Amino acid sequence: MDHIHKNWQLLRERIAQAATRAGRDPAAIEVVAVSKTRSASEVEAAYECGLRIAGENRIQEATAKRPLVAASFSWHMIGHLQTNKAGQAVECFDLVQSVDSGRLARALDRRAEQAGRVLEVLLQVNTSGSEAQSGVEPGELTDMVAAVAPLANLQVRGLMTIGAHSDDEAVVRGCFRKLRELSEEIATGSGDSGVSMDYLSMGMSGDFELAIEEGANLLRLGTAIFGSRTT
Repeated sequence: MDHIHKNWQLLRERIAQAATRAGRDPAAIEVVAVSKTRSASEVEAAYECGLRIAGENRIQEATAKRPLVAASFSWHMIGHLQTNKAGQAVECFDLVQSVDSGRLARALDRRAEQAGRVLEVLLQVNTSGSEAQSGVEPGELTDMVAAVAPLANLQVRGLMTIGAHSDDEAVVRGCFRKLRELSEEIATGSGDSGVSMDYLSMGMSGDFELAIEEGANLLRLGTAIFGSRTT
């Protein structure tokens, strides 16, 4: 697993450089090790590097893999979540980053209540306008926050987005800037609602430096840590 250690050392340098360019503290930026298709031993190698958050895209893979990983990760659901999988998500994950509808939020809230826990969530916003991406439209986010805030068994901790699949840096950067602006608007108007904007989850292996420069403090990195997938 030496390549994982080497990749992580290089990544830490790139994260630090991007943070410095933006006048930010690199220590304020956390990384989610995206473990989709990766073995339990690869995930544990990431833990040895100092990573403490694992991200999975699919419920089925996560429920099979998590018991095999002895390391004490915080597990995040980062992929699209179907409402009928809400119960499994509550059982398997510490935080769900991809809450993209009031219907899903209500399902998670009911399941969390049954489990006797409060589930931390991020609200996913479609900042790119792509029909292929999940997420609430930016103009509908305020209503979404108002609908989710009263749910006693969910705690909103921030926002998540996926940058546009574009070679135009300005387009990608614009997606991230939009999420930061939305976060600032919500933080200003949330009052005592219990909603917090602690996390801006944006940036993946191909665009995380732009995300850092626009305010990301939670990066979702897979191939940059583990290398190219073989499956």
